[in-house]
Amino acid sequence: MYAFIWRKLPFGLAGKLTGSVLLVAAAVALLWYVAFPWAEPLLPFDDVQVTQDSGVPGAPGGGDAVTGETPAGDEHDLPYDTDRNNSAPPSPDR
Repeated sequence: MYAFIWRKLPFGLAGKLTGSVLLVAAAVALLWYVAFPWAEPLLPFDDVQVTQDSGVPGAPGGGDAVTGETPAGDEHDLPYDTDRNNSAPPSPDR
């Protein structure tokens, strides 16, 4: 297909290069301004629900929405140092 398009473009090498760039730009513009806006409502990018984990594997969240604030008594010990970058990973206890 590309060889067919290349052969059909007029005006020698310079015309073929210019025509190729224009065809690519037209395809990108068509996708950007027509195809993607048409398809956006059909895609689930904005359908996001973040809920608290119930603690039961396989169960739906069903909890309150996550606000970013840590409730009192819900602190967790992290297995790495948060004060320094690139610290060595902890060794497993076996």
